[in-house]
Amino acid sequence: MLETIKEPWPWYVAGPLIGLTVPVLLILGNKSFGISSSLRHICAACIPANISFFKYDWKREAWNLFFVFGIFLGGAIASRLLMYPGEISVNPALKTELATYGITDYSSLVPVQLINFAGLLTFRGFFTMVIGGFLVGFGTRYAGGCTSGHAIMGLSNLQWPSLVATVCFMAGGFLMANVLLPFILSL
Repeated sequence: MLETIKEPWPWYVAGPLIGLTVPVLLILGNKSFGISSSLRHICAACIPANISFFKYDWKREAWNLFFVFGIFLGGAIASRLLMYPGEISVNPALKTELATYGITDYSSLVPVQLINFAGLLTFRGFFTMVIGGFLVGFGTRYAGGCTSGHAIMGLSNLQWPSLVATVCFMAGGFLMANVLLPFILSL
């Protein structure tokens, strides 16, 4: 049983399990699925400043903080107990392309040459981790939610803004993966 959990799950198993989260949250608690709003709840709880954006009853959304903590805790447990022992499976054509950028270590979920603490002090590392993180946060706030909130929750509720946001997320992802990332990796 443990070996089955350690193996990568196919999309047709993992996808429906994620998708079932939406009706369970709606039926059991009339809650909507999304992660990005949890940062606002944390700031509202911890920052006593007189900022109108953080003046609301964040305690009503405390369940979301427990949900996010559960994701963190689950990730920590999985990284210790359920780590896949073999090399991460990557398409051979992608491996060949990434090797031209010096990315060859697939022993962890994210290639070590791409993201590591020492690399944070380089231009490429700073650009991908800090500037990229800021842009993701800005985009999430500007779009009114993250990819999970819009693509999973919003589309299941047939919300037009979520369809627009999801199409923009996908277009941005394709642009980043096929145009910007090769440019950044070649620096």
